[in-house]
Amino acid sequence: MDKVSRSPAMTDVARLAGVSHQTVSRVLNDHPNVKEQTRIRVRAAIAELNYRPNRAARALVTGRSQLIGVVARNSTLYGPASMLTEFEQAAADAGFAVSVGSVRELDRSSISSVVERHLDQRVAGLVVIANVASAAEALAEIPSELPVVFIDGDPASGRPLVTVDQVAGARAATQHLLDAGHETVWHVSGPIDWFDSAGRIQGWRQTLEEAGAEVPPLLSADWSAAEGYRAGQMLARMPEVTAVFTANDHLALGILRALSERGRRVPHDVSVVGFDDVPEAAYFIPPLTTVRQAFGDVARAALSLLLGQMRDDSGTADHIVVPPQLVVRQSVGPPA
Repeated sequence: MDKVSRSPAMTDVARLAGVSHQTVSRVLNDHPNVKEQTRIRVRAAIAELNYRPNRAARALVTGRSQLIGVVARNSTLYGPASMLTEFEQAAADAGFAVSVGSVRELDRSSISSVVERHLDQRVAGLVVIANVASAAEALAEIPSELPVVFIDGDPASGRPLVTVDQVAGARAATQHLLDAGHETVWHVSGPIDWFDSAGRIQGWRQTLEEAGAEVPPLLSADWSAAEGYRAGQMLARMPEVTAVFTANDHLALGILRALSERGRRVPHDVSVVGFDDVPEAAYFIPPLTTVRQAFGDVARAALSLLLGQMRDDSGTADHIVVPPQLVVRQSVGPPA
């Protein structure tokens, strides 16, 4: 076929692939009712012609753009920031652009303002990274006709949700310390109003209770190394403390320093397990045993849920739980 002098159109793709332009449209919209061989042929024609869909024209036909809106808290914390990055990549791979609306707090006023802005942009759907309980009231006002998926939201909300199994991750961390021979495990949690914190507290407490171990007092903190250091200063003065599970790796980092300053060696005197598996965790002294969250899997699952809603696919699941992974390094040992 001779190369066209203008930019290739959908009809050019259809002619090269030997199908109708309606079939090309179905492939571009990832419609399920297309034979795999046909889909491959159309994709090959698109690649050969370097065809790029007319996003503006599609928006006029469908009433929606190839744009996904995201509502997220303005945060540099590793978990939320990683989740957002992974979702942007997953959306780009599927041919969607992402418009991020960041808010200082997940309250009604802030969320309503961002949602209105996304609606003005005629977004195809909305993803909300709603990791705190205070967001529940504001999120109830999102228009019901708009496809929406929540990440790290309230499991009891009944809304389409994708989350890491925080309870299972905490259970794995706590059980690993018990299996090393420790009689009990202390826990330094994140903020109580975060769903992630609540799940990790639940998993820690359940594991101790099922093992018949004493449940020590909960030490509540934020997510920072500074708060971990303050908690660690107290724990380091308590000789009965031999094992600590922290709600994230930055808390663990602060605790490691506090223990070191008091001459308590890790893991010889105290074992420590974190959560998240930040890139630096393998380079802590000692390298930190932690729980890895599969942010990429969460992002792709959230996008899949959202696309299912856009296609009005009634068979799409509405709650996906992604398992975490215990990463064993050198910060856990038997009690002295």
